[in-house]
Amino acid sequence: MSQIYYFSLFERLWHWSQALLIFGMLITGFEIHGTYHLFGFEQAIDLHTIMAWVLIGLWLLALFWHTTTGEWRQYVPSDPDSMLAMVKYYAVGIFLGSPHPFHRKRAEKHNPLQRMAYLMLTMIISPIVWISGLLYLFYQYWPSIGLQGVPLGLVAVVHTIGAFAVLCFIPIHLYLALTTGEKPFGNLVEMIVGHEARKS
Repeated sequence: MSQIYYFSLFERLWHWSQALLIFGMLITGFEIHGTYHLFGFEQAIDLHTIMAWVLIGLWLLALFWHTTTGEWRQYVPSDPDSMLAMVKYYAVGIFLGSPHPFHRKRAEKHNPLQRMAYLMLTMIISPIVWISGLLYLFYQYWPSIGLQGVPLGLVAVVHTIGAFAVLCFIPIHLYLALTTGEKPFGNLVEMIVGHEARKS
C-alpha cells in the first residue's frame, strides 16, 4: 500500500482544536442565551470568552502557516463548471454510482465545492461571528469609536445569526465527511492519520 499524505500534523491539530473550540463556544453561547443551564450564566460567559481568544490565536497561527507554506492556494475557488459538476454528483450522481467528477492530488486536495464552502466559511460567516463578538465584548468602548447609537441587541442578533450559520455548516460537513469517502468513514480516518491508503 502506498500512502499519500494530504493533511500535515499541523492541519490535523488545527482542524480538531478548532472543532473542539467551536463546539465549546456553541454550547456556552446557547447557555448564555438561556437555552439551558449547564455551567451557569457567569461561568458560561467566561468560558465562551476564553475559548474565543484561544480560537482567534489559533486562526492567526493558521493564517501565518497557510501564508508561509502556500497552502492558502487550496481554498482558491475553481471554475463554475467544476462546482456545478460537484453539485450534480452530490445531488444525484453519488446515488447512481456515477464516477466522481474530481480526482484530487496533493496540490488540490479539496474538491471545487469544498473550496467554495470553506472560503465562504472563512470570508463571510467567520468575520460576521468575530466582528459582532468583539463588538459585544468591547461594548464599553463604543462611544470612543462613534458607535454609541448602534443598538447592542442588533449586534447580539447578528452574532447569533452567525452562530446558527456555523451550526448549519456542521451537520452538512459531517454528513459529507462520513459518507462520501472511498471507504465508509474514510475521510474521518484521513483527518486523524493524515494519509489515504491506496493499493500500489
